Amino acid sequence: MSIWFGEPSLDWATSRREGTLLETLDIELTELTEDALKGRMPVDGRTRQPGGVLHGGASVAFAETLASWGSTFTVDPDSYYCVGMEINANHVRPVAEGWVLGEARPISRGRTTQVWDIRITDEQGRLVCVSRCTMAVLARPSEY
Repeated sequence: MSIWFGEPSLDWATSRREGTLLETLDIELTELTEDALKGRMPVDGRTRQPGGVLHGGASVAFAETLASWGSTFTVDPDSYYCVGMEINANHVRPVAEGWVLGEARPISRGRTTQVWDIRITDEQGRLVCVSRCTMAVLARPSEY
């Protein structure tokens, strides 16, 4: 059974990248499965640290992007919106070039908070970063 509310659109989400960090880092949402959101991010001059490998902050931005869109896609957008409350990450393998792939799955989808597990791998499927992100589910203000 799918966890998504309605039929979320990756094209719509992608159209909202313009002028944001997602556009700057070239973070892409690539696939929705029944219970996960997948994406990818390049490892290049925009996302590397001076030492020549993927910057941990770029990995965290990628992870929070997946958790943010994932949580957003699980709620009724007319009634709720989701924002990040807390994120942590463990960086376990350096990557110097190519792409990193991310997959976000909910651990808990409560009424007011959600917790997401995000796994980032290299193109060979080796774990690069594991992250956990807590999202707040907030009611949209009345438009009275």
